[in-house]
Amino acid sequence: MTSTPVADAFSRILETRGLAGGLAFLNDRVPHRYTAVYRYAGLILKNVCLHDAQGKRLPPFLSALPLNKSLAQFVRPGSPFRTDDSTKDPRLTGHAYDGSLFSYHGTALVAPGGNCWGVLCHFDFTPVPLSDPDFEFLEAVAPMVADFAVDPHR
Repeated sequence: MTSTPVADAFSRILETRGLAGGLAFLNDRVPHRYTAVYRYAGLILKNVCLHDAQGKRLPPFLSALPLNKSLAQFVRPGSPFRTDDSTKDPRLTGHAYDGSLFSYHGTALVAPGGNCWGVLCHFDFTPVPLSDPDFEFLEAVAPMVADFAVDPHR
């Protein structure tokens, strides 16, 4: 990743304020309500950390989700998944995804061994666009988030 002042600031935030501070920083840059890290646990997607722009606690239904009911099922290393409005996205026609989440922009978090460990994402329950530069920044910081989330005690 190319070093930029913003990426360097993000790295310092992770080191000083942890994952919660890093997600708050990322969320402040976008119009989405939520920014989160989820990890794959077999056929379940488990929340590791979530920032809610409204300052509310994690809703219980977002703590663990069946993978096939989540848009994270479409995220792969090197193949992020973006949709501003899932109700109008033809890629989702016929999938088991339940359609309750409208806006999702996620990228893979890869563990040091190269396995897909989880996802870093912005999401909302209303249609919300995300600019290409904002998504590119999410992808650029994903390796830092992965390093921190996989081993928070480093």
